[in-house]
Amino acid sequence: MLQLPRNPVVAIIGATGAVGREMITLLEERKFPLGTLRLFASPRSAGMRIPFRPRGEASREVVVEALANGAVPEGIDLALFSAGKGISVEWGPKFRDAGALVVDNSSAFRADPACPLVVPEVNPHALESLHGPAIIANPNCSTIIALVAATPLHRAIGVERMVVATYQAASGAGAAAMAELEEQARAFTAGSPMDTTIFGRQYLFNVFSHNSAVGADGYNEEERKLVSETRRMWENNTVRISATCVRVPTLRAHAEAIHLEFARPTSEREVRDLLAAAPGVSIVDDRAANRFPEPLAAAGGDDVLVGRIRMDPSVPDNRGVALFVCGDQIRKGAALNAIQIAERFLPCSSRRETNATLGSQCA
Repeated sequence: MLQLPRNPVVAIIGATGAVGREMITLLEERKFPLGTLRLFASPRSAGMRIPFRPRGEASREVVVEALANGAVPEGIDLALFSAGKGISVEWGPKFRDAGALVVDNSSAFRADPACPLVVPEVNPHALESLHGPAIIANPNCSTIIALVAATPLHRAIGVERMVVATYQAASGAGAAAMAELEEQARAFTAGSPMDTTIFGRQYLFNVFSHNSAVGADGYNEEERKLVSETRRMWENNTVRISATCVRVPTLRAHAEAIHLEFARPTSEREVRDLLAAAPGVSIVDDRAANRFPEPLAAAGGDDVLVGRIRMDPSVPDNRGVALFVCGDQIRKGAALNAIQIAERFLPCSSRRETNATLGSQCA
């Protein structure tokens, strides 16, 4: 398996966006053992100075650079992309061909069989065949959050059908969408007209179908991603999946209602025990206090919160369960997943010094 240097040179492409900035924070928090950090963004952001505190060092400022003239910066070991599909398509292969391991947050490479599509809690084995520079795709945020919760149940009981309704935050549409939602709240308070540039409609106090393109079959792109990406990561093209994805006026954490139909009978106790032992999952399920996963509680956290755990009486023979989950879209749905992928390529000695979960090769 490919191994990064002990102190790799790391580049973040899209460093001034919401996900890029979260990546910088995570490199600090998780004590990622990098040698040099280089930050890239659009020409209008070039020259900006972003604070960064490397492990064991004093805080310093990193100057943002612009990618220009088609020339890839030399000496990059790890490139974390979060600048949109167009930038990834243009620059991702160039960084890979120059010797970098690329982890891409866009949709550019998710369907490419040459590029592993990975959530470390779901299918880390997909990384084992990599022995040189490569492009690894981060799944869609709603898929990541759903599968962190559903996969431990699928492994043990066998999911035959999954029906998901997502309630997706502004962060999934970028920092500008978050800013517009906040501005609409201020405008409402002041009695002023609301800016609707991003979604073309009022977002505050509203719920509407996800803003991705709707196909002839009536499903939007976000819904199709959840289906195709789940099947790919579960390596199962026969599992039946349906999704309904909507935008809700929360800032940065997605919520999802998930109904699972299993291959065999189960019980609420078995489901709870499996979820309690699952990496990346925290159970929030207090029926007496009516406390369950909420976007505000998930925001800023690493784990996917799982609650409303109950048997689904519409599925016969105790083969159905219903869940409600929340996860931070910027963090686990994007930046954290990318960092966790990168951590798996660190030498064992470096990984033991980070907050990374050790893989079997470091046992």
